[in-house]
Amino acid sequence: MKTQVASRYTAAHWGTYRVDGPPGDPRLAPIDDDPAPSPIARGWIDAARDTSTRIARPAVRKGWLERRETVNRCRDSFVEVDWDTALDLVAEELKRVTGEHGNQAIFAGSYGWASAGRFHHAQSQLRRFLNTIGGFVPARDTYSHAAAEVLLPHIVGMTNRSFQDNMTSLQLVADHCELLIAFGGISARTAQITSSGTSCHEVDGWLAKFAAGGSAVVNVSPQRSDFAAEGNVRWLAVRPNTDTALMLALAHTVLSKGLHDEAFLQTRCNGWRTFKAYLTGETDGIAKSAAWAAQICSVSEDEIIDLATEMARKRTMITLAWGIQRADHGEQPLWAGLALAAMLGQIGQPGTGFGFGYGSVTPVGRSGRLLPWPSVPQGVNPVSQFIPVARIADMLLHPGEEFAYNGGTHIYPHARIVWWAGGNPFHHHQDLYRLEEAWKRPDTVIVNEPWWTATAKRADIVLPVTTPLERDDIMMNRRDSALVWMSRLLEPAGEARCDHAVFRGLAERMGTGDAFTGGRDESEWLAWLWERAQAVARDHGFELPELDEFRRGGIFRCPHDDEHHIQLEDFARDPQASPLATSSGRIEIVSSAIAGFDLPDCPAHPTWIEPAEWLGGEMAKDGALHLVSGQPAPRLHGQLDNGSHSRAAKVAGREPVVIHPHTAAERGVTDGDVVRLFNDRGACLAGAVLSEDIRPDCVALATGAWFDPQNVDGQAIEAHGNPNVLTIDKGTSSLAQGNIAHTALVWMEKWTGPVPAVEAHRPPPIEPFDDVS
Repeated sequence: MKTQVASRYTAAHWGTYRVDGPPGDPRLAPIDDDPAPSPIARGWIDAARDTSTRIARPAVRKGWLERRETVNRCRDSFVEVDWDTALDLVAEELKRVTGEHGNQAIFAGSYGWASAGRFHHAQSQLRRFLNTIGGFVPARDTYSHAAAEVLLPHIVGMTNRSFQDNMTSLQLVADHCELLIAFGGISARTAQITSSGTSCHEVDGWLAKFAAGGSAVVNVSPQRSDFAAEGNVRWLAVRPNTDTALMLALAHTVLSKGLHDEAFLQTRCNGWRTFKAYLTGETDGIAKSAAWAAQICSVSEDEIIDLATEMARKRTMITLAWGIQRADHGEQPLWAGLALAAMLGQIGQPGTGFGFGYGSVTPVGRSGRLLPWPSVPQGVNPVSQFIPVARIADMLLHPGEEFAYNGGTHIYPHARIVWWAGGNPFHHHQDLYRLEEAWKRPDTVIVNEPWWTATAKRADIVLPVTTPLERDDIMMNRRDSALVWMSRLLEPAGEARCDHAVFRGLAERMGTGDAFTGGRDESEWLAWLWERAQAVARDHGFELPELDEFRRGGIFRCPHDDEHHIQLEDFARDPQASPLATSSGRIEIVSSAIAGFDLPDCPAHPTWIEPAEWLGGEMAKDGALHLVSGQPAPRLHGQLDNGSHSRAAKVAGREPVVIHPHTAAERGVTDGDVVRLFNDRGACLAGAVLSEDIRPDCVALATGAWFDPQNVDGQAIEAHGNPNVLTIDKGTSSLAQGNIAHTALVWMEKWTGPVPAVEAHRPPPIEPFDDVS
């Protein structure tokens, strides 16, 4: 198959774009065969060119440079230095810390989505370098779906990655499903992105086809807008964090009406009798009936009964968005959804059964074969210690203390160096004021970053790096049919270097230069990756062009096949011939492994457990509202918040908060007003947007506004609308320890004080090196 002869291309987590315009003045246009291109790219080039937020040259925090102090890490000026000085300082600190404390004193979780390129993947480059000098403490799992990553191997015998890869194809859902029940919806906001890049956005199209075909959709969410398509879509406005109770009541109703598939439960599931006893109340005296759940979920008893009856009589797909498990006891709704689907007996059939993650990123449910493209080898990490990804503040605040994780007991390391490359924890972590306090504990914080984000402003040594628009790379995603040559479109800003060049310079200083580079420069590494990609293609029956031809064409479409996936198909057809890799070989409605862990906050089967904060709890009084902090529409997480597309979406210069008109009227708030959201953890300002598409007892404030803590008339206020000053920094349970961003109550009032200017997109005070005495 020949490459398309076209102009230059580039790619990102939000799509693939044709590059128009003369050299030095590029303009991005969606490729022709993307049916629903993301608009996020509208702010990409101007964000890269934004000299007010770009880091021009290496910088060192003044207090650290002069006396190695840490208490002013979050409120200090910087001194610009040359690259040799910056790299010498980093190398000296690495030698000191590893010599005195060992490599377990380096934490390099470095979580983030910096680039869709295969070579310039910041986290991989950092880890490869650190593994050449003795290793580091990594983070385990992801902020996106940590609860699932730990739970799924226990209950279906598959990693989350494998489960996502084998999700029943959306085309089969559109063709065969009669009732789609979407807990957390299937959102257009998240369906526009995916890790490692995408060339196509097809989720909207499949959902539109499904709705237009007369099939029914039930959007179970506090927001009507959480389902991407219109048509026969019913909105079940469930109280947040009560999905597990609703699922249990649906299961109880199916059972009490005799609509369950007893044969499937007996032959393909483990623990059905125990779970049945829990549903009926035989175990604890509480029947998980529709009447019981109605009081918890704020959904009527009749609605629950009618939905349970309908789902049992139709070809039904039960699916959960990733966000559902980012809540207190987030393991439970995922487990309960699987148990409910098992009771219907439709798992393993075309278009029905159980889904997780449709629309949470673009390719979940995409048809076609998976291609195992190569990546940069990271080497072997000799350090055995780790932390769950969302427990970074706990690690910094409580070194040497024990934590539970997946049935084991572990020890938090004492991190003397924290190194972040390609991410922004002051975007994605919870309870940012707590993180800010914890951030003062390590000896040294090093950050590789293109922009003066909140994380860069809280570093001791800042190493300016290029954006994907300023270097060549290759997009290779095993779940996408396109390979894209990501052309360098802009000159590097200031003295920015790519991460590979940064670590090459450090490796030379540490005596591991050859081990890090492998004897290759950047262009030779790209050729190395392409040669291995050619071998992968040959193994799958087709040929890739030579690298020069691919570079000239810019994009190569791999031969498409119509391979459709059906989750757990072989197991459902013959569980003896195709057992699952669980303790029982079956779907574990009751997990013997988790039972053996004897955890106080994660029982052996799906269970309703009250969240730490919720609208049915003791705290929900005096006007409390549930905070929904989903992903933003105009950017990816916090990326490109400084770009024109994200800035244009601001209200009164800050992040918009969606409020029901009745809720706003009770507080004297009108459209466009600045409001204050607050609780015991913090407070922020946001711009009011009124909508009837949200429950009156909820507000929705998307993540990603760059963190901007200020003091306004003696009050600590985050001025830009970052919801993570309000969220709880706690694990889902002692099983998975995932984040619980969606469990938070807040209060709201109209802001009547002086409205502070947003400082998030301004650099810190910077002094030239020569001015430092």
